[in-house]
Amino acid sequence: MNLLEGVRQIPVHYMTMEINELEERAKAVKSRLGDRLFILGHHYQKDEVFQFSDATGDSLQLAQIAAANRKAEFIVFCGVHFMAETADILTTNDQKVYLPDMRAGCSMADMADIYETNRAWNALTQTFGETIIPLTYVNSTAAIKAFVGEHGGATVTSSNAEQLVEWALTKKERLLFLPDQHLGRNTAYKLGIPLEHMAIWDPIQNDLLFEGDLEKVTVILWKGHCSVHENFTTANIENIRKKHPDMKVIVHPECSREVVALSDMAGSTNFIITEIEQALPGTSFAVGTEMNLVNRMIQNHPDKHIISLNPYMCACLTMNRIDLPHLVWCLESLEDGFASNRIIVEEAIANKARHALNKMLQQ
Repeated sequence: MNLLEGVRQIPVHYMTMEINELEERAKAVKSRLGDRLFILGHHYQKDEVFQFSDATGDSLQLAQIAAANRKAEFIVFCGVHFMAETADILTTNDQKVYLPDMRAGCSMADMADIYETNRAWNALTQTFGETIIPLTYVNSTAAIKAFVGEHGGATVTSSNAEQLVEWALTKKERLLFLPDQHLGRNTAYKLGIPLEHMAIWDPIQNDLLFEGDLEKVTVILWKGHCSVHENFTTANIENIRKKHPDMKVIVHPECSREVVALSDMAGSTNFIITEIEQALPGTSFAVGTEMNLVNRMIQNHPDKHIISLNPYMCACLTMNRIDLPHLVWCLESLEDGFASNRIIVEEAIANKARHALNKMLQQ
């Protein structure tokens, strides 16, 4: 549901350049464009890209930072597709948002498309009437944010999900949580909603998965997940407990309920970063989140023992499609006036999506 302006293939010569040349070219463009250029780097980005960020953070944090910057003409978002969409929604019409590689998507966001969501909504409202309000994780497409805004709901982040779930249940008896079932389940459970009162909507089977009295359903979880965080298991935690009994296990709430239940702490990306930063020297952590971030925290905190909860975990594959060659190509294309991969969310979609985003920001 967006327009892609000037989508082109990266010229081969960028892929064969030495890293030193790429770095010098990136620095040169940044210097020449000055305040006209603003580069945003998500925490999960490779260091080769992350180093050139003017601002770093999680997805919504970066979109808000972009919205607050009225000087920049060009906003280059080193993240994934839905993040660049959100930045375009929140910035002015005079600002242009670019994604260095259009292949940088998000499997979780792709697990809920607008056609499946409309079909689900029709079925669920036939069953439950007007008792449902939708919430969507910011890790969703602009079209899903627009759907939620149109139906009176709000977006959520992993930092404020509890607050927004509580708010939603003051508005309606039930909520539909898109697209990550694990964040929805973990949040609702933490607020005291029993697992027996949570149903799952399966968009592939077009079916509500629930055993028992439908009147007891309070939360309907979309059957989606993060392909990175779902790879952390209870066996990983059991292994840590055996090998490192004094080590703290800290995980992201996109992990399964079973993993969160066995961990010592669970919270957003910023929560994980802050907990480790503030921990005493010598503290040990097994971290259940994306590997680029874990490796960066290991480098930044040599006074602490930090490992990945899953020793075989790899970085987010789609996030890693933003590499230094694509970033340099994007920057030089901007300067030359032949910019590629601009993200433009249609105004009708953007307006509805803003309703959902603003509802969250007002809570």
